[in-house]
Amino acid sequence: MKVQAAAGLQVPYENQPRRYIEQKPVDVPETIYYRRLLAAGDLVNVSDLVAGKAKIKRKEAADD
Repeated sequence: MKVQAAAGLQVPYENQPRRYIEQKPVDVPETIYYRRLLAAGDLVNVSDLVAGKAKIKRKEAADD
């Protein structure tokens, strides 16, 4: 899954505590560690953001 850190946060990678996920989207495995961070709001699922933006653009195009 593709994720990025929430605004203003640095989130450590699983099993790599000195390496951080920041604002640049990265691919990570769908493990319980990353799912907990998503649920807590520390990580944001980028694929959901992209899908949401595409849906909004399609709706705007349909309204025109």
